[in-house]
Amino acid sequence: MSPKGLNTVLNVKLRRELWQMRGQVMAIALVIAGGVGVCVMSLVNYSSLLATRAQYYEQHEFAEVFAPVKRAPRHTLKDIAALSGIAKYEGRVEGAAKLEIPGFPDPVSARLVSVPPEGQPDVNRLFIRQGRLPAAGRSQEIAVIGSFAEAHELVLGDQFEAIINGRRQALTITGIVESPEFIYVIPPGGMLPDYQRYGVLWMNRESLESAMDMRGAFNSLVVTLKPGHSAASVIDALDRLLARYGATGAFGRDDQFSHRFLSDELNQLKTMATVFPLIFMSVAMFLLNVVIGRLISTQRDIVAVLKAFGYSNRQIAWHYSKLVIVIAVIGLLAGLGLGLWLGRSLGELYMDYYRFPGLLFRIDPAWVVLLGLMTIVVAWLGAWRAIRQAAALPPAEAMRPEGPARYRVTIVEKLLSGIRFAQPSRMIVRQLSRRPVRTLLSMTGVAMATAIVMVGNFQFDSVSLMVHTQFARVQQQDLSATFIDPVNSAALFGLQRQAGIRYVEGRRSVPARLVSGHREWRSAVTGIPSEARLQFVIDSDLQPVPLPREGLLLTDFLADELGVGPGDVLQLELLEGDRRTVMVPVAGITSEFLGVGAYMDLDALNRALGDGPLINQALINLDPDKASEVYNSLRETPGVLGLSIRQAMLDSFYDTLARTFLTFTFFNSLMGGIIAFGVVYNMIRISLAEKGRELASLRVLGYTQNEVAHILLGEVALLLFLGIPLGWLIGQGLALMIVTAMQTELYRVPLTITSQTLGMSALVVVVSAIASGVIAWWRLKRLDLVAVLKTRE
Repeated sequence: MSPKGLNTVLNVKLRRELWQMRGQVMAIALVIAGGVGVCVMSLVNYSSLLATRAQYYEQHEFAEVFAPVKRAPRHTLKDIAALSGIAKYEGRVEGAAKLEIPGFPDPVSARLVSVPPEGQPDVNRLFIRQGRLPAAGRSQEIAVIGSFAEAHELVLGDQFEAIINGRRQALTITGIVESPEFIYVIPPGGMLPDYQRYGVLWMNRESLESAMDMRGAFNSLVVTLKPGHSAASVIDALDRLLARYGATGAFGRDDQFSHRFLSDELNQLKTMATVFPLIFMSVAMFLLNVVIGRLISTQRDIVAVLKAFGYSNRQIAWHYSKLVIVIAVIGLLAGLGLGLWLGRSLGELYMDYYRFPGLLFRIDPAWVVLLGLMTIVVAWLGAWRAIRQAAALPPAEAMRPEGPARYRVTIVEKLLSGIRFAQPSRMIVRQLSRRPVRTLLSMTGVAMATAIVMVGNFQFDSVSLMVHTQFARVQQQDLSATFIDPVNSAALFGLQRQAGIRYVEGRRSVPARLVSGHREWRSAVTGIPSEARLQFVIDSDLQPVPLPREGLLLTDFLADELGVGPGDVLQLELLEGDRRTVMVPVAGITSEFLGVGAYMDLDALNRALGDGPLINQALINLDPDKASEVYNSLRETPGVLGLSIRQAMLDSFYDTLARTFLTFTFFNSLMGGIIAFGVVYNMIRISLAEKGRELASLRVLGYTQNEVAHILLGEVALLLFLGIPLGWLIGQGLALMIVTAMQTELYRVPLTITSQTLGMSALVVVVSAIASGVIAWWRLKRLDLVAVLKTRE
């Protein structure tokens, strides 16, 4: 027979085997599809967000350097234009406002940004969703950011009142816009977006200059750079030039709040595209190794016949390799489709979270090709050992059935000798104890299935702990008020006497640059009173940490970024007041799940600044029945910049961060459940295929179907009993690996695993086993005893 004919025969054999093993093939393909799907989902969102951000930044001239100042005359812009490396610049006015939105009783604040008389600024150009920008000479016109407009269902022509610099004025919406500067919108002093209570408004420059008493001046500079020029040199030049005007330190795009958090999210997606597929594909390799190995072990005589007909070792190896590749390709195609669908769904969710004009839904074709090659190679490597053994099997050896195993009384049987088992149960113990390697592999399969489901679900527990810690343990105030400028702490006595306020305490937050050698971090140092009752600093055991009289407390994430520990000395460059630099020891490390921070005793911070007892924030506990009265009173107070309600922050957490995070977790849990079914189903089908002759023999000897099913399914039940606890241990290790890889500035996922998560992971595996057991029961019922007993095995 010609080689072409031989190949045709092998292809027919391949098709028949795929059909006969269709259940196992689909189960393994589902495992592969789960890994590929999670990878594609992450890569699609990573690629789409990365491309969208790059295009948005480029088209709208997003600034590369930001320089806030107290007040600089506009003629300084000529000197700025002459600096080397600056391509475009915009000197603008920024301010704050308190808004009164009709029908919304809670306090609302906004950031005000000026636009030039001609409309679009040269830097940080606006994307106009609807309407137009405010016209020159019209002080009542504003454009609002889309997130705020959507939260309050505002449309063009709507009006509301605002208190700007202590003066009330009516504002009319002429445009709804987006800005590359505010993809991630967060209120001052907050950690999470709150679209209902905080927004961004744009006014004509002349109007805002007049409202903020900034005629002929600016207090914010944004700059783009010429190609090839570093941001560091421009930042140094701007700091020297603007120092006399109360500059608080220029900084690059990497330190810009919105860009930094978006970058963290992209890095996390990139991590997800690596960690989860690695776990899933490891399980797929294990399954393929077991399935193909056992399939080949049942085809020893077939391999011998093929070799007798002239097939070479290479042709046989390629035949079984094609079987693996077909399974991998089925899983790959299913995973690509699933990943693209999930990626689009998750991308739409991200669009609610990040303010892009639109999402460029795309994925790099090179990544798809690389992922496809990796999937096929990994699957083939998983089965390579079995394929090599089949190809190398001598024909004479293959013609003989496998020699009978040498049985002896095992240690397990000796230990259980005092227990009276029914005969089927005794068979189960003997089967498992006399083939320890196979038993261990089956246990590992169950354990990996349990671990994957556990990894998909433990993050729900983590989010619950984050919420409890941040909004019940750390923050116990009902309301936070941020002042425009620091005020004497004596102002707290006036607030305390106000009707509806039960308790108030002050603190001070100062922008600063923390430097340790070549590492630096731009953040804020928060001064907390030594007798604080409303907000605490906690350790890794969630216990309050007493504030040292001197020195800094750093969150663990920030300490790692700076490479410091207790006893080390930091250079603290304070970006407020006379911008002095002090050397401060690190007194301790704290633990926070949201944001990063550096904390000092309030008196020590004021001494470092050379100030008296100043504060710029007030934490307040309210009488719930008089909350609206307090809101109205503080809204009318001229020195108050904005208000932050703890319950609103909690709602925002669930509406934004938790919603996105838990949606991703749900998809992973779904994939974990699919993989668990694939693992358990394959284990039962393989066991049924191997024991078909034995079970048929038992039926002929007079055993009932229930007793035979007891032997098969009882073995699976015992493997579940042993494998699930092992899976809990493996799952905890995988969960630790994931939370370590997911550390970002915005949040750190704590490792917490509850009994509910352990129970859920076990339940999914048990339900998968029950479903697979029903299928096995049906096959046992239809077992053709004569046909099975005619086989050699």
